Amino acid sequence: MSNDKAGSAPDKKAGAPPDNSWEPELAELRHREALARRMGGADKVARQHAGGRLTVRERVDQVLDAGSFHEVGAIAGKAQYDADNELVDFTPSNCVMGRGLVDGRPVVVCGDDFTVRGGSADATIRDKPIMAERMAADLRLPIIRIIEGSGGGGSVKTIETTGRANLPGGVGGTWMYHHTGDNMARVPCVGLGLGSVAGLGAARLAATHFSVMVKETSAMFVAGPPVVSALGKPITKQELGGWEIQCKAGGVDHAVDTEAEAFAAARRFLSYLPSSVWDVPARQASTDDPDRRVEKLISAIPRNIRQTYKVRPIIESLFDAGSFFEMGRYFGRPLVTGLARLQGLPVAVMAGDPMFYAGSWTADACAKVIRFVDLAETFHLPVVYLMDCPGFMIGLEAEQRATIRWGVRAMAAVNQCTVPWCTVIMRNAFGVAGVVHQPASRYSMRYAWPSARWGSLPLEGGIEAAYRADLDAAEDRAAKLAEIEGRLQKLRSPLRTAEAFWAEEIIDPRDTRKLLCEFSRLAEPLRSPGQRSHGIRP
Repeated sequence: MSNDKAGSAPDKKAGAPPDNSWEPELAELRHREALARRMGGADKVARQHAGGRLTVRERVDQVLDAGSFHEVGAIAGKAQYDADNELVDFTPSNCVMGRGLVDGRPVVVCGDDFTVRGGSADATIRDKPIMAERMAADLRLPIIRIIEGSGGGGSVKTIETTGRANLPGGVGGTWMYHHTGDNMARVPCVGLGLGSVAGLGAARLAATHFSVMVKETSAMFVAGPPVVSALGKPITKQELGGWEIQCKAGGVDHAVDTEAEAFAAARRFLSYLPSSVWDVPARQASTDDPDRRVEKLISAIPRNIRQTYKVRPIIESLFDAGSFFEMGRYFGRPLVTGLARLQGLPVAVMAGDPMFYAGSWTADACAKVIRFVDLAETFHLPVVYLMDCPGFMIGLEAEQRATIRWGVRAMAAVNQCTVPWCTVIMRNAFGVAGVVHQPASRYSMRYAWPSARWGSLPLEGGIEAAYRADLDAAEDRAAKLAEIEGRLQKLRSPLRTAEAFWAEEIIDPRDTRKLLCEFSRLAEPLRSPGQRSHGIRP
């Protein structure tokens, strides 16, 4: 590639230091470091900025605490020398990596430099990203992957520049895949997809606990538009893998408007997690009264069972003010998931959302449960489940998506988890999906609001099947149906269930925050650091 000339080497004669000094070598080191900081050259940097994207070094500086970056391998790259073995040209590796601080805590950061061959393999020194992953694993530090391009993956041009075709994986590639996946069971992994991300880069972005795209400038795909178009399907980057595609499909967790917002989201996500699985999330100071009564919750759930309501205001009111951090908003939408704090203690939050399929668990919602509960298990986060689930989604599409298989996988994830668990049944708990509201084999706290209703299936529709003979024989079918429904509704009261001790506590919704904060205090000493029998499944 074309690059700015390295310039003259430092003069070793002028003002020469004493013979025993190593200052000449250090001067050359500083010279090479300065060349590396120029990245792909002024023209490539200008092109990056013209596309609305920062350079990798600007990104590293913004995601880390100011002045905290300690770079490793800055002068790795490809050099050219003259006949006297003097440096005449230098192209740095297209990976920038090292250590830094996020809110005072050490992290590892590894970023792709798109100004150098678009992040492709022929400009990559593969040991750099591998070392970043090993550093994170062995020092037990979170890793932030800043990804653009193929993330060190292949390019057709690589065959010509290297003189050979790469066997996928190989020795270096195998280690990269191993560490990328294995670290998900060890340390928090954050992926920032900033620009077009393809191939290995897409895999590295997906193999994270939290991933972010920038709406106007990012796209992610296994293979980009030129490859797809060659198959006879012309398509743009955004049509193929823009944020709306990836967030709705669950390929990426979050999308923001600017790179600055992406860095802020990464920093906030890490604030809820320990540095590794060998620690537990730290409790922060909180000024929100744990005994605060939430008056509006007395009427939060409509009496009309066909009327929906917004669950996010309920979530916001129960947890420490401003602490709820939602993840995966556009995927598996019958379920809201995110991180929050109770009296300063980080917890994982799931909540049914009746605005989508009345809260019924679709195949995507089940996949969301699996990944989120695995995250809580991996990093020792107590789980709070605000339940409103009328069952698994039914119908032809649900059967075509194998919803029941995803459902039993979700059940397995919940039953296999060992973290403290508290469920608040706000409204519906029906069918097989209703079973998946707490781990089956151990104690977990469970509360129900007076608005709670449960059973093998909802009465609506079920009466027609169970009482068909009575209804067919009635002179006034509608009146008979209303009579049966009224009778059964009285029997279905949660207070009647509590008589048999199947529902331990029916509570005033306004007291829920106080009880959840008690749960956080009881759960805190029960969290057990260390690796689990299974890590999170990407």
